[in-house]
Amino acid sequence: MPIVQQGSINTTALVVPDLYVQIVPPQNLVLNGVPTNVAGVVGSASWGPVGQPVIIATMSDYARTFGPIVARKYDMGTQVATAVQQGAANFRCVRVTDGTDTAAAFIVPNTSFLVTALYTGSLGSQIVISLGAGAKAGTWRFTVTLPGMAPEVFDNIAGTGAAFWTALASAINAGQGPQRGPSQIVVANAQGTTATPVAFTWPLSLGAQGSDGASGVTAATLVGSDTAPRRGMYALRGQGCSLALLADADDATQWTTQAGFGLSEGIYMVLTGPAGDSIANAVTAKANVGLDNYAAKLMFGDWVWWNDPVSGVLRVVSPQGFVLGRLANLSPEQSSLNKPLYGVVGSQKSGAPGSGQATAYSAAELQALFNAGIDVIANPQPGGAFWGVRGGHNSSSNAATNGDNYTRLTNYIAASLAAGMGQYVGQVINQGLFRRIRATQLSFLQNMLGQGLLGSRDGSLPFSVICDATNNPLARTGLGYVQSDAQIQYQAINEKFIVNMEGGQTVQVSRQVLPGAAGGLAA
Repeated sequence: MPIVQQGSINTTALVVPDLYVQIVPPQNLVLNGVPTNVAGVVGSASWGPVGQPVIIATMSDYARTFGPIVARKYDMGTQVATAVQQGAANFRCVRVTDGTDTAAAFIVPNTSFLVTALYTGSLGSQIVISLGAGAKAGTWRFTVTLPGMAPEVFDNIAGTGAAFWTALASAINAGQGPQRGPSQIVVANAQGTTATPVAFTWPLSLGAQGSDGASGVTAATLVGSDTAPRRGMYALRGQGCSLALLADADDATQWTTQAGFGLSEGIYMVLTGPAGDSIANAVTAKANVGLDNYAAKLMFGDWVWWNDPVSGVLRVVSPQGFVLGRLANLSPEQSSLNKPLYGVVGSQKSGAPGSGQATAYSAAELQALFNAGIDVIANPQPGGAFWGVRGGHNSSSNAATNGDNYTRLTNYIAASLAAGMGQYVGQVINQGLFRRIRATQLSFLQNMLGQGLLGSRDGSLPFSVICDATNNPLARTGLGYVQSDAQIQYQAINEKFIVNMEGGQTVQVSRQVLPGAAGGLAA
């Protein structure tokens, strides 16, 4: 009584009399959408791996992996912190350097035992190492501490002379078993030392200092290279990001490169102009580089005042992190327009808090920015006196594709189809295949409709899918082609809300009786 998977045996050529049980997979396969809250951030840091995307959820995660926020341009932590304040909690962070970064290193006095920080960066200079009596008699305990990280303890290191130092280096580099893995703070090299171990406590700051390699970072550094090993922005390839930014990358010559990457990866890139920019200069710069692309959102160079929780001072920072975090915390059919931003306490145009300056954008200024495909953080908003994104547009000049919702919803649907529809490649082309392909897409779109991601003004079905003989003629299927055609109508965003009011002593009021209203209520 064989039990087989459907399609694994030829059921028209059976010879042996028996019961054959075939496992038939579900015919109407479901398609789940991809995440839309994954945000890529590229910038400099004082610790952590270089050129490798790291998953970060909170600022505690960030501090353990990349060190604290640093009050300087191109700082990755600043952008992550401002995005976290908007509710973002799913990052892929990539550290960049200018190539001059070094790791802190220290040789234990009277030995040649070398301890080096696991990563380059100035934070490594704050590492402290100590050696003391172990838990077992005749053994030693080695401890590594670094602010913001749990102390690492390597206990019961036995031996004397060269054997001890070799065993200590092995414990640090390879760990002591499942409960005490390799150090995530330092690496060690015994270098043949034979000295007798003695108790000590030493900071690595007394040795070679670690450096961040951040002073020479530019926007081009953040863009990086697309050759192995990938660096900078290109390290985000294949990471599932729906949004991304290069921290403070205000060089206009790099904007179209970022937009092109966004198109190829289905990522909404958040760009920024230089701090203190003028509207005329921003419009000219965008036109000169030819940025006209729905994959990029260009924020005007009116940088915002933000209270840095690490330094405790007000800083002027790029608007990118606020916008990235706000979008990451919105469903893809939504616009950033008229949504509150948290943590903004002023902007360069409105003035620093307490300055007495209270300048708002005029309608003419906003019109100039929006006509050019440039967005801005401003206060007030249509919904009240709060800070928010004022336009909700990307950098495209096409009115049909220039909304945040178009970029994010298009990327979401395309990525979801790309992730789930490949299961049909390699299957036999027949009516059953057409039916399954169409049913899978319709089920996915129906789920979107039920959750409010899709909808229509009049309640009609906002999508259709065709996959049958009408769009798959024999001349095409005979060559191995199958085509599915979907039309999806997005919900528009209410940007220009017009309320008409007619008032006066001569106005004739006409009332409409609501159907079924109790007592003939009028409206």
